[in-house]
Amino acid sequence: MTQDDSFDHLMARLNSGDDRAAAALFERFARRLLAMARSRLEAVRRKEDPEDVLQSVLRSFFTRQHGGEFDVTSWDSLWRVLALLTVRKCANRIAYFHAACRDVRREVTASPSQSADSWLGPADEPTPSEAAVLTDTLEQLMQALEASDRDVLTLQLQGYTIPEISRQVHRSERTVCRILERVRRRLRRLQGQGES
Repeated sequence: MTQDDSFDHLMARLNSGDDRAAAALFERFARRLLAMARSRLEAVRRKEDPEDVLQSVLRSFFTRQHGGEFDVTSWDSLWRVLALLTVRKCANRIAYFHAACRDVRREVTASPSQSADSWLGPADEPTPSEAAVLTDTLEQLMQALEASDRDVLTLQLQGYTIPEISRQVHRSERTVCRILERVRRRLRRLQGQGES
């Protein structure tokens, strides 16, 4: 089988909705596209995860290819389309984070005396029964989480800020915030189950 035959075969399978063809395309191009996204997103790295951009690029490509929007005839033309989508999505994300209301270039890091929890007043010590309920709830919550989500929650509980967590788990601040919001929703569900 020639290289063109394998390309035509892959595209035919992809157009018919074959998930293995999509996985093969991912395997072939993901590393290069991710490297491209990383290099272009350096200015907003704390806010935007290159993996999120890669997922968005592939989702857009698969949807638009299935709709017949692209005329790709070779591996080179396929790469050009994927690279162009990546460059444009990176440019859009950079523009988003450089908009006046969100401009990452204007952000400042809080001083140690201005921790994320400094707005909280002094807490009373929990009663033994409250501590037991908290421990049980936390154990339930931790067991239900994926390992990466557990790591983020553990660091949050230890008092690390979102930027610090982001650096330690090598994920964007936006991804860390999404994980913490997902954990909060799961905690609310657990609390709702406990009250009923």
